[in-house]
Amino acid sequence: MPDYFEIERLIEDLAKIYSTACATSWFKIEGNKHPTKEEFRDKVVTFMRHFEHSLSKFPQTQEADQFREYSTGILESEIREVLSGNNKEVEKRYKYYVDYS
Repeated sequence: MPDYFEIERLIEDLAKIYSTACATSWFKIEGNKHPTKEEFRDKVVTFMRHFEHSLSKFPQTQEADQFREYSTGILESEIREVLSGNNKEVEKRYKYYVDYS
């Protein structure tokens, strides 16, 4: 298996850096200052799934297919962590948003 260190780090930080910022902005625009934890987590996952579009842009080769499969597996694992409430960064961002909105 090739070393995909960069993509592993990106996917691990996807919720923290990109998806929580997008979800928070989405709720602000909607005027929802107190979404439930489940609503917030679901919105974070919605934005995490946008990464699948990026993966689809890699070439259609056997190596790229293996890369996509590997990356999708990591993404699904991170999504499960968010949905189960086990991503500390997402939970922290949720608390900050609802406490200070």
